[in-house]
Amino acid sequence: MFTGIIESTGTVKNIISEDTNKHFVIEADIASELKIDQSVSHNGVCLTVVAVNDYQYTVTAIDETLKRTNLNELTIGSIINLERCMPVNGRFDGHIVQGHVDDTAQCVSIKDNNGSWLFTFQLKNNQYNNLIVDKGSICINGISLTVVECKANQFSVAVIPYTYTHTNLHKIKPKDNVNIELDIVGKYIAKMLKK
Repeated sequence: MFTGIIESTGTVKNIISEDTNKHFVIEADIASELKIDQSVSHNGVCLTVVAVNDYQYTVTAIDETLKRTNLNELTIGSIINLERCMPVNGRFDGHIVQGHVDDTAQCVSIKDNNGSWLFTFQLKNNQYNNLIVDKGSICINGISLTVVECKANQFSVAVIPYTYTHTNLHKIKPKDNVNIELDIVGKYIAKMLKK
């Protein structure tokens, strides 16, 4: 389980295709602290470490993960958000994040508000409309953020300078796809109401 508080960013150093899988070699300052079989969130996607070597480590994404997320769009040099699992005695500074991405959303616009940035995203799937609420939590590329407004398949989030600088949000441009994980509490409530 994660909290959506990014602890580091990493750089994709190599991408190796094997059958329908892709192995990503990541360079990051947390690499030397990782171990094989450890779960790490990569742009919000929970992946297992399969190799560690000095300042680099390797994770594998299977076909289902590549189809559902933006990992298939990564190239060598891409910057990704990283978070290790929350320790049992850790603090919940974000919200409950599983690392199970629901879908991708496309960036529609970025507005500089002279002290913050307002990002607006377009949902690909209408079924998620009722799971996003104003002032609710949403995870974007692994980052726990608060929804400013949601309407007609779009939602917006406000980003403070620290988050903008210390994550890969400053690399996002209109038409880029981001990974989204909807609030797990909202998903369970929606499922119960259907019954």
